[in-house]
Amino acid sequence: MGPDGKITLYHAPQTRSTGARILLEELGAPYALRVLNMKAGEQREPAYLAINPMGKVPAVIHGDALITEQVAVFLYLADLFPEAGLAPALGDPLRGPYLRWLVYYGACFEPAVVDRALKHEPPPARMCPYGDYDTMLTTLTDQLAKGPYLLGERFSAADVLWGTGLGWTTMFKLVPELPVIMDYVKRVTARPAAVKVAALDVEMAKAQEAGA
Repeated sequence: MGPDGKITLYHAPQTRSTGARILLEELGAPYALRVLNMKAGEQREPAYLAINPMGKVPAVIHGDALITEQVAVFLYLADLFPEAGLAPALGDPLRGPYLRWLVYYGACFEPAVVDRALKHEPPPARMCPYGDYDTMLTTLTDQLAKGPYLLGERFSAADVLWGTGLGWTTMFKLVPELPVIMDYVKRVTARPAAVKVAALDVEMAKAQEAGA
């Protein structure tokens, strides 16, 4: 049984919100889309800035709740549909590792990748949220090597986040295309929900370009 209240996803094709849409499909959740054209700057218009002053997607409205920030959206949605089994419950031994890897994505992986991409010198290790890039990446690949998913045999919302994120970052050469990473990306992005959303995003992006 689904939760009370309508779920609305603010989405732009081929952005961070793609992962949130894939998660909704994996969950079998009913949802409505509010589509933004990022290239036209709709994320910077007052109507959307009232939703998320950062001008970023995804954002989710569920009843009276507003959820922004990618990891928070994943945590919220996966817990909202426990019957889908994509979030270990409180008391489950996998709950801690699950939370760890979701938070590691936003707290360590993305800052490290952005610094590397922009050729920023990271701050001293004692001040740096991710320590150093190589340690950050090795910590991830060591976990992926235990596979097939971040929680071992159990697929979770964390894999939707990481599978889509690593798909983009390897495509743009921000993360090395190591076999352990690419095999993991293939497993996650070959799932029916990911294939479906990828195709829908392509068509949506084409429509936005045609209307520009």
